[in-house]
Amino acid sequence: MIENKKKVYVETSVISNLTARPSHNPIDVAAQIATAQWWCDAPSRFELFVSPLVLEEVSRGDAVAAAKRIDVVQELQSLNIDERCTVLAEKLLEATAVPCTSLDDATHIATAAINGMDYLVTWNCSHIANAHTRPLIRKVLAEAGNFEMEICTPLEMMGGNNGN
Repeated sequence: MIENKKKVYVETSVISNLTARPSHNPIDVAAQIATAQWWCDAPSRFELFVSPLVLEEVSRGDAVAAAKRIDVVQELQSLNIDERCTVLAEKLLEATAVPCTSLDDATHIATAAINGMDYLVTWNCSHIANAHTRPLIRKVLAEAGNFEMEICTPLEMMGGNNGN
């Protein structure tokens, strides 16, 4: 019997932490270590996806660092960002589920939800993965079509070994 793997949208901050030079900030070090540990078996446990927005974001900045990020992203499946994603992103902004200045963050959430992801994994705890925004995001997603998607960090994804 073939096991159905859970689908995970990998937001840009995860790729950045995976490929970044070691930080001197203890919080960033912890995120980098957790990301590397999660990444070791994530491809075998989950179906991993990105979007054209992730590709655009990882391409920015220092050319050498960007090349490392692009190498990782090119190995992953890419989702489309269509009109439904744009409309849902606008609803997230209107409801202040994410700050009105964070269209890209809203687009990541909307793209993952519209494309039926089980999880959105991110280190963006300012605008996406925090105790204040998650309930608001869930409410908007539910009102827009009952999308059931967990938003979490790589550290939260490391529990268990069956992808559930």
